Amino acid sequence: MSVRISRQHWDGLLAELDLARRQRHLVTYRALLERLQLPTPAMQTLTAALEHLAALDARAEQPLRSSLVISQGASRLPRTGFFECVERLGRFSGPSDGIAAASWHASEVAPGRQPSASHRVL
Repeated sequence: MSVRISRQHWDGLLAELDLARRQRHLVTYRALLERLQLPTPAMQTLTAALEHLAALDARAEQPLRSSLVISQGASRLPRTGFFECVERLGRFSGPSDGIAAASWHASEVAPGRQPSASHRVL
């Protein structure tokens, strides 16, 4: 299934992630869905957009902005699909629910690791 995101929603996503980075916060999938008001199928659209952004950042050899998005659950990590995506991109290797995933994620979102606001991909 192909999913598309409007320019307005894409720009909104980039702005939300930039705000999270500047405030040194992580943002949940649910919060992004509520803020962006994506049309149905909202979660699929958000997931596809985050995976596309991860691919763009990986290609540019930049920290993955999509790593700022986490699940509401106790793990406070991105969903399993995120780790599958970054494994395909060659950025992570290992189980998506273990210590290796948590450690990799912590280093990816560490202050100073996320790109500056000038790193905008359109």
